[in-house]
Amino acid sequence: MGAREYVKATRPTLYFIGVTTGNSSIMKVFPEWAKALDLTDVVIKGIDFKPHDEPQAYRKAVEFIKNDPLSRGALVTTHKIDLLKACREFFEELDPYARIMGEISCISKRNNKLIGHAKDPITSGLAIEAFLPPRYWFETGASALLLGAGGSTIAIASYLMEASHGNDRPSKIIVTNRSQPRLDEIQHIHQRLESPTPVEYFLTPNPIDNDAVVRDLSPGSLVVNATGLGKDAPGSPLTDGAIFPAEGVIWELNYRGNLIFLEQAEAQQKSRHLQIEDGWAYFIHGWTRVIAEVFDIEIPVKGPQFNQLSEIASRLR
Repeated sequence: MGAREYVKATRPTLYFIGVTTGNSSIMKVFPEWAKALDLTDVVIKGIDFKPHDEPQAYRKAVEFIKNDPLSRGALVTTHKIDLLKACREFFEELDPYARIMGEISCISKRNNKLIGHAKDPITSGLAIEAFLPPRYWFETGASALLLGAGGSTIAIASYLMEASHGNDRPSKIIVTNRSQPRLDEIQHIHQRLESPTPVEYFLTPNPIDNDAVVRDLSPGSLVVNATGLGKDAPGSPLTDGAIFPAEGVIWELNYRGNLIFLEQAEAQQKSRHLQIEDGWAYFIHGWTRVIAEVFDIEIPVKGPQFNQLSEIASRLR
C-alpha cells in the first residue's frame, strides 16, 4: 500500500496502521490466531506511514476504511494522536479514553458507525499486571519514568494514575520528551484526569538529558522506553552512560528491531539487580483486545484460550 492507492477489500480485512508493519510478528501470527478463533476467511494488511505524516495521508486511509464494506477496522500504532487529529470528523463515536486522551489505537465499525477506541490504557495495564506483583507501588514507594510523551505514555500514565488503585500507585510519575508541545499536551490530559498522583515533566532534547533524570530515580523505579526508538527509528533515549535505578524494573515497549535500550539494561542487569521486560506481553494484549473489538467477539484476557493464543504467538515470534 506504499503508493497510497487503496483497493476495495474482497475478504473481511483488519488493517495495521504503523511504520514498518511488514516486520511485525502479527503478520505471521494473525492467520493462526484467526483459525484458533474461528474467524473465517479474514486477512490482515499493513499500511505504513512515516512518523507525523501529512494529515491528508491519514485522512485518505481512514475514509477508505470507513466506506469500504469489508474493511472491518484497524489497529493503530505510532500515529495514534496524529491520526485522530487529522480524521476526527470521520468518527461518529469515540470511547471515553479516546475523548480524554485525544488518540486512538483501534478503529471499528458498528451499525454503520465508525468508532475510535483508545485501548492502550487497558492493554498496558494488563501487561503491567503480568510483570509487577500486587501492591508493588505501595510496598516500594518507587517512581515511574516514562521516556517519550506519545500515545503509549499517555496510556500507561493514565493506567498508573487510576483512582481505583487506591494507594497502590507510583510515588510520582515522570515524563520526558524531546520537544515541548507534546509535554504540554500530555500535561493537559493529566489535568483532566484529576489524579492525586504527582507528575513531573522534563524537556530532554538529547539522550544525555534523559540520563540525568534516570540517575535521580529511587530504587525499584520503573523506566519505560515509550519513544519508539529501536523500532520506528534507530537508537535509544539513553546513552550508554546512563545508570539505571537499583532493583529497577526496565520496560522496553518494543519487542523487535534494534533494541539498544534493552541491551543497555541487560548490560547492568546483574550489577543493578534489574528486572527487564520487553514488549511481548503488551503485543499480545494489544492485538487480542483490538481483534475482539473489530470482529465483535469475546477473547478472554487470561485462562486456557488466552494461553493458547499466547503459545501460538510465541511459536511464531
